[in-house]
Amino acid sequence: MATDMPSGQVSDLDWLLSGLVQRVPYTRSAVLLSADGLVKSLHGMDADSADHMAALAAGLYSLGRSAGARFGDNGEVRQVVVELDSTLLFVATAGSGTCLAVLAGRNADAAVLGYEMTMLVKSVRPYLMTPVRQTAGTPGAAGL
Repeated sequence: MATDMPSGQVSDLDWLLSGLVQRVPYTRSAVLLSADGLVKSLHGMDADSADHMAALAAGLYSLGRSAGARFGDNGEVRQVVVELDSTLLFVATAGSGTCLAVLAGRNADAAVLGYEMTMLVKSVRPYLMTPVRQTAGTPGAAGL
């Protein structure tokens, strides 16, 4: 499992995701992830599915950033929505280097879910940041 959390440990933020899923009817699950696709917290899915969702969401977020750079005056990504036959997938910015991905059934109210995601992020944004990862040094460089 590709995660920032030690195996089997519950994140301090799991309760936030649980509250979001419980507040919005037809919402199934939520994953908080780093922008490079590592699971930080999850609710409503197993660890393997969360890893897959994190990788997918990071890719969608990256595509959104690319679209913003090319067609949106370098605007920041607020939200990416994928509408499937029976499922809605929302990916939203959740803090510096962090995204929130939420899966909901087709009957979910997209406006309410988007609003609740925004309110959750605004209320705890400082705690959702993911520090930039340091690149590994090159072999043979000073100090290595």
